[in-house]
Amino acid sequence: MDASDAVRSLGALAQEHRLAAFRLLVQAGEKGLPAGVIAEKLGMVPSSMSFHLAALAHAGLVIQRRHSRQIIYSANYPAMNGLMGYLTENCCGGLPCVDDVCCPPQSAIITADPEESVA
Repeated sequence: MDASDAVRSLGALAQEHRLAAFRLLVQAGEKGLPAGVIAEKLGMVPSSMSFHLAALAHAGLVIQRRHSRQIIYSANYPAMNGLMGYLTENCCGGLPCVDDVCCPPQSAIITADPEESVA
């Protein structure tokens, strides 16, 4: 993955409904879900959901296939893993991360009190 692919993927995910749809598809697994089911689960109008799914497909994050009269969407796991790899390739100075040592969750990072730094 290169920078332009990452920007396209992140741009597609930088919208509330598309992010929710993508997360739902990741949870659904390779089997995927029909567009109508995705719209129903997210409380959206099917035509709006189709617009968002098309944006995710254009970014390469979802795969669509026809099954009878329905279009089934599923997460493109290699693209998702490529994006994650691109975002973390320089983590820990390029050294392999060790569980619970590098890249701690934000909630585990202790930050200085901003008022202490004001002179």
